[in-house]
Amino acid sequence: MKKVNKLTLTLILGILTAGIMLLFSSTTLSAAQTTRLISYTPTSTLTQDDIKSLQMMIQEEKLARDVYKTLYEIYKLPIFNNITRSEQNHMDAVKALLDKYDIENPLKTDEIGKFAYPYFESLYNQLVSEGKKSLTDALSVGVKIEKLDIKDLEEAISKTSNEDIKVVYGYLKNGSENHLRAFSK
Repeated sequence: MKKVNKLTLTLILGILTAGIMLLFSSTTLSAAQTTRLISYTPTSTLTQDDIKSLQMMIQEEKLARDVYKTLYEIYKLPIFNNITRSEQNHMDAVKALLDKYDIENPLKTDEIGKFAYPYFESLYNQLVSEGKKSLTDALSVGVKIEKLDIKDLEEAISKTSNEDIKVVYGYLKNGSENHLRAFSK
């Protein structure tokens, strides 16, 4: 075998091994590890649904981050601050895919509560309004957001054949499941 073919085969086996480890591991990859993993995989063709999904998902992750950041400012409860940082990592992982595939990031501002699609701005206002009622309501908002994330991620994973998206969305789903457990305690 030529040296180039051996290198290609080694790279492919490494990527497959990492993917299998991700699928069967009880621990999850960090945002940095996930981003690094997708940087080694070849770019493949995305469908219009994949592109729309990525553009929606970065906003959904920003929605969670912005709501939790706002609720942290009200209640100063560490769970909101910790999960705010995690949601930023989720945004960074989706942004890595947008960058890799040269897809326009719909987010033109990082301003809290501002989104490209009015749906997310409206949902942000509704969730913050609910969360301001009481600490119990704020924690319930966290549960609501994470359940929505998990549902949307499961649906998106089932509809794509792109391995990069499956890896990143799997990472996001694992994070959302952890967040849901934290808010449900």
